[in-house]
Amino acid sequence: MNGDLTTGNITIKLLKFAFPLMLGNVLQQLYNVVDTFVVGRFLGQEALAAVGASYTLMTFLTSILIGLCMGSSAYFAIQFGRKDGESLVKGIFQSFILIGLLTVVLNIAVFAAVNWIIQALQVPMEIQELMKEYLVCIFTGMTAVFLYNFFASLLRAIGNSAVPLLFLCISVVLNILLDILFVVVYKWGVQGAAAATVISQFVSGIGLAVYSYICFPKLRVKRQHMKWNADILKEIFGLSFLTCLQQSVMNFGILMIQGLVNSFGTVVMAAFAAAVKIDTLAYMPVQDFGNAFSTFVAQNHGAGKKERIWKGIKSSVLCVFVFCMIISSLVCLFAKPLMGIFIDAGNKAVIQTGVGYLRIEAAFYFGIGLLFMLYGYYRAVEKPGMSVILTVCSLGTRVVLAYVLSGISFIGVIGIWAAIPIGWFLADVVGVWYYFAVVNVTNGRKEG
Repeated sequence: MNGDLTTGNITIKLLKFAFPLMLGNVLQQLYNVVDTFVVGRFLGQEALAAVGASYTLMTFLTSILIGLCMGSSAYFAIQFGRKDGESLVKGIFQSFILIGLLTVVLNIAVFAAVNWIIQALQVPMEIQELMKEYLVCIFTGMTAVFLYNFFASLLRAIGNSAVPLLFLCISVVLNILLDILFVVVYKWGVQGAAAATVISQFVSGIGLAVYSYICFPKLRVKRQHMKWNADILKEIFGLSFLTCLQQSVMNFGILMIQGLVNSFGTVVMAAFAAAVKIDTLAYMPVQDFGNAFSTFVAQNHGAGKKERIWKGIKSSVLCVFVFCMIISSLVCLFAKPLMGIFIDAGNKAVIQTGVGYLRIEAAFYFGIGLLFMLYGYYRAVEKPGMSVILTVCSLGTRVVLAYVLSGISFIGVIGIWAAIPIGWFLADVVGVWYYFAVVNVTNGRKEG
């Protein structure tokens, strides 16, 4: 095993570990960005709106699986920091079975409810059939999402963030090639875009699972590990369930926003579909830095190195602030050209709406950067319930304000955009207050 974050220079080790995570998640987002680009350029505005609305739904569904894997990853990292290999491998077996079964149940449920979901999202009649075609195909890839995220989370927990990146690189290149082949050459429409994504996801998921088994023999589950341990299961379930709940609440709130956006018509839907991809890619690196920070904290929490965690907090906040200031400036400055990547120059209304969204969100990226750090910190120190509270603060504020403000005639859709950063900063205030007022008081010192 490798990737011990409990020793050495904190900033250098964090950045070295975080960089593949950042690049990897950007590549993961490119699955849907490539679909958006190809669909927007070759299939038109209605197809783009259908894929964009589907993206928000799939983000919500996959967040359930990703949240479970992230919670398990916190357990893995804590055991790695404690040098307890037996508990680590037993945890791998129990979490794999638990999350695998839930993946099957979730997959069956979404196939059965696809028509109801489309109706609930207030999707305009003219794109309902397109959206259903895309979703039915994309739902077949949920097992692949589970496989990739489980084994990626496992390897990252032991400090290996480079290998998951490698498999994502292979998968993204394949996705691009298949998108062009299925949509542009074979003319399979939105189903072709979905099929390209699903095939690519299975390549990365199965490939990473096989690699982990072959190259990390100490992580292999053997017969003696295939036993249910109530204490381990309780610890994994607590971390995984609350992390899953946090991720699900966050993305359910976004899904509610998507429903509100849909009510404004196809132009706003298309603008939102393109702008969200740009927005997500822009702040994705700080989300991944937050996940890297979480692994750092979890390993050191397991090793009992409290002072090292506090030093890591100070270093990480500075790194996030610098990055967010740079990326905020770039997105605000180049908002229009960025929208032009996805939208034809003739669709001026779509571009103008998307530019308005991007400039409001980008001005406040440090708010979400700090929030991702707080999520990661509380998950790593075995307080995932606090992450749920912060998510409810952020998303609750966002959803309520979006519906209230957008209902005011002279504000309209701008109210949806403005509600998002307000939610970020409210959650930041609560999370920072809790750390200094409760965590420090409880521990009697500055620690993580």
